[in-house]
Amino acid sequence: MPNSRPNPRIAVIVSSTRQARFADKPTQWLMSQVEGHPELDFELLDLRDQDLPFFDEAASNLWVESQDPKAKAWQQRLAGFDGFLFVVAEYNHSVTGALKNALDQAYKEWNRKPMAALAYGSMGGARALEQLRLIAIELQMVPLRNAIHIGAADFFKVSPLGEDAPMSTIEDHLKGSLKATLEELTFWAKLLKDAPKP
Repeated sequence: MPNSRPNPRIAVIVSSTRQARFADKPTQWLMSQVEGHPELDFELLDLRDQDLPFFDEAASNLWVESQDPKAKAWQQRLAGFDGFLFVVAEYNHSVTGALKNALDQAYKEWNRKPMAALAYGSMGGARALEQLRLIAIELQMVPLRNAIHIGAADFFKVSPLGEDAPMSTIEDHLKGSLKATLEELTFWAKLLKDAPKP
């Protein structure tokens, strides 16, 4: 008998907000790869479009209801998703300020949901992703082991800082990690979709 339950909803969160960002290129490639996924529904959530204030609440919304309407709107948006796939830019060995602020603007809405990532930079965004995983643990997310990394030669192949070649030129290097990441994300998203949230 076919499963009539809706697919888990996954937000693809773009972490860089700079006008000159590289993020659009890997994000467009990622969205083309997950389009029509049979078990997960993906939606783009660009931090550039969220107009979030710098965190200025009395405390996390775990303890105190947020007062800023923009923060509340962000929390409500996150609450509708069952998992997250972050497009992680590495800035000075860490995540972007915009992403850290977006994470801080909510708490309960991240809880007991899986998080995956596509990370990029000279070291494949690995240092930023490690920090994101630590933040995710504090926010009671489930950080996945697998991730998609664009680093070193591949990064400079497709980056405007290098050859600015199309993503198709490195696609065969990414397909294995993409497959493993999506399989793991599917497992956890389905498992946790109906889990009670704090």
